[in-house]
Amino acid sequence: MQRLKIIADDKIPFLKGVMEPYADIIYLPGAKISAGDVKDADAIFTRTRTRCDESLLKNSRVKLIATATIGYDHIDTDYCDTAGIRWVNAPGCNSWSVQQYITTAIVSLAYQRGLRLPELTLGVIGVGNVGSKVARAAEALGMRVLLNDPPRADQEGTEAFTPLDRLLAGSDIVTCHTPLTKEAPYPTYHLASGEFFNRMKDGSVFINTSRGPVTDTEALKLAVKTKLSGYILDVWEGEPLPDPSLLADAYIGTPHIAGYSSDGKANGTAACVHEFCSFFGLDVLKDWYPESIPPPPMPTTFSIDGAGKSNEQIIYEAVTHTYPIREDNDRLKKSPETFEEQRGGYWIRREFKNFTIKSKNIDIAVLKSLNGIGFKIDSDD
Repeated sequence: MQRLKIIADDKIPFLKGVMEPYADIIYLPGAKISAGDVKDADAIFTRTRTRCDESLLKNSRVKLIATATIGYDHIDTDYCDTAGIRWVNAPGCNSWSVQQYITTAIVSLAYQRGLRLPELTLGVIGVGNVGSKVARAAEALGMRVLLNDPPRADQEGTEAFTPLDRLLAGSDIVTCHTPLTKEAPYPTYHLASGEFFNRMKDGSVFINTSRGPVTDTEALKLAVKTKLSGYILDVWEGEPLPDPSLLADAYIGTPHIAGYSSDGKANGTAACVHEFCSFFGLDVLKDWYPESIPPPPMPTTFSIDGAGKSNEQIIYEAVTHTYPIREDNDRLKKSPETFEEQRGGYWIRREFKNFTIKSKNIDIAVLKSLNGIGFKIDSDD
């Protein structure tokens, strides 16, 4: 029997050595995978940089595309369905990673601007795996949260959701967690455009970690001059070449790494392996998961003494210990031409759940907030 063949993006972590006993696997840069490469392949393991459409797949024997990502706008799903090619994404694989990114960004913003978290309202657009975790984290921090998700509202009723106009007008921070779609009934391409920003609260902040084209670049550049007090972007139109002035003026700008915790990457890789095994009947790897994930560069148990500190300062110290988000921002602004290299060689970031805080002189309400966003707590009080 002929061995199965896989073409895999060479930046998918924890994968090398896993499939080799059971299939031939070739690792290639995602953006350079060609029709010639996949012609005799049975499966593709991909990330966002390989456009899986007719020009890549026609006349190939590919039967399965597994992407190690939540998003799948890089896959022409209509063509795959017509051609009998199964495609699958990894929903929720990096949702805790994005929660860590958004939480750290919001807490940093509040602390550095001298704002109190319980006095802020967060508007969450798109309440799926990611948006729901972001909303729960904000609630744990004492923030008021408004939710907007038209597909869910249509299915579940409108009680838990807020119309977009009201959310934009009532939120101090708006964060987008939608897929990228151009088709009715819920198009999100340039959702955040001129009218969107005009409806936002004066002095508010915009965040996008979903897909770059959800935001209209030119409209955002105008809005920050006339309406907004800042914006935080992890995704960009024209990636991997972000608009220079948009990057320069961002409160935080990062190279599409919000979901790049090592935990999230392991989840995405495991999803690809499991789907391949299910599709091709390889029971031996159906429960596979990386044996170990490397530790982060900072201690996973650390101490915070809250004496004389505000709640915001305590929370800021905790979240930035696990994720010094400013370092990602500074690297990209210093060297935007290395956008892809920064993604491909991203450091070992671990999520909140991997960290234990040894606390002293910290109010019980703050400890509950820290536990609510994912930390383990070892209290001396």
